[in-house]
Amino acid sequence: MDLSALTAISPVDGRYRRQVESLAPYFSEFGLIRYRIRIEVEYFIALCEWPVPQLSAVNATHFPALRALYEQFTEADAQRIKDIEKTTNHDVKAVEYFIKEKLKGSPVEPYLEFIHFGLTSQDVNNTAIPLSLSEAMDTEITPLYRQVYMRLQQLADQWAHIPMLARTHGQPASPTRLGKELSVFVERIEKQLLLLAAIPTAAKFGGATGNFNAHAVAYPNENWKEFGDSFVKSLGMVRSQFTTQIEHYDMLAATLDAYKRLNTILIDLDRDIWTYVSMNYFKQKLKEGEVGSSAMPHKVNPIDFENSEGNLGIANALLEHLSAKLPISRLQRDLTDSTVLRSLGVPFAHSVIALKSLLKGLDKLELNEAALQADLDDNWAVVAEGIQTVLRREGYPQPYEALKALTRTNEKITKQTIWQFIDELAVSDSVRNELRAITPFQYTGL
Repeated sequence: MDLSALTAISPVDGRYRRQVESLAPYFSEFGLIRYRIRIEVEYFIALCEWPVPQLSAVNATHFPALRALYEQFTEADAQRIKDIEKTTNHDVKAVEYFIKEKLKGSPVEPYLEFIHFGLTSQDVNNTAIPLSLSEAMDTEITPLYRQVYMRLQQLADQWAHIPMLARTHGQPASPTRLGKELSVFVERIEKQLLLLAAIPTAAKFGGATGNFNAHAVAYPNENWKEFGDSFVKSLGMVRSQFTTQIEHYDMLAATLDAYKRLNTILIDLDRDIWTYVSMNYFKQKLKEGEVGSSAMPHKVNPIDFENSEGNLGIANALLEHLSAKLPISRLQRDLTDSTVLRSLGVPFAHSVIALKSLLKGLDKLELNEAALQADLDDNWAVVAEGIQTVLRREGYPQPYEALKALTRTNEKITKQTIWQFIDELAVSDSVRNELRAITPFQYTGL
């Protein structure tokens, strides 16, 4: 059976392929190979610019042709590397041989042994992978979270003054405003985006066991620490100073945890909106031809929020495993990080699917203000808090207990019930008028 969108095992490469195709240049096998070539090429150029004595004669005019190896990288190139790997049984070594093969006959052919000079495969991988994630975050992933943030801010502003019954423990509680409840999520997302932006993109670059052993024995008078710091910085990253053969992944784990927190916040949002839809606070815009249920023609299901919640859950399960596993390695190296990192793009693919569904769902929401008003009018008992607090201010004896006795009866509490209670209070007319002004519709705080 040939691989296609219909035969793919993973839904991110099957059913949802079109939604996440833009992630392929960063997280696919093709993307990983391309980033490896980029690191190898830029490293060679950095050695020329340092310069290593034997490379001082390499002219900078050759650099564009070198960079073309990754800037104009093709699927045919990637396949050639996979063919070489069948012989080497080593993916990074196959990249090295491919670069040397492409540069034969070029002006830099005499210097080809400086490709991958002094490096171990993890110098390449642990620079290429964080760089690919960082650039995917900047161009494809974080902008979607910002879109959700901005859309929620728009809705919060639009519905800033809409009163709404709050529910704590699922029970009617002091009224709030719809815009404020959405602002809770706006603030939470904003804070997590700021924390995410503060996490540096770390790379390991220091030779076989992190000590520049080969570099130092070949050129003992060169400042390889300074070179490594400078090279990694030129890629927009920071070099981890003390490592084993691999990056310790602490900063990568922090990044994954930051996205997991963002996703957790959005799961919370999905469930709240889903509940508001079930309470008829929101209706959903209809689209010609869409079917809500195969059996019940009347139904318009909140599928966008359900799809979002489900994909965020899958994403978080993978993010949790990645962030917990990657910082752990036996002694100087084992291969568990390598196989796990192959799945780095999968949680982000599910996150992207979720974010697009969430945005679609938010755009379909229509406020049913009449339902919110009816719910408030049906729950006059919620003003008891305000009334007893004013009575406390006035020194009225045991106001909490008086309101508790009133509101915990089996009789329904209505406006008339509340006003009759107020009329029987031994308070001044000004206080009585103040208490009558407390209604579920305006008792919404600041």
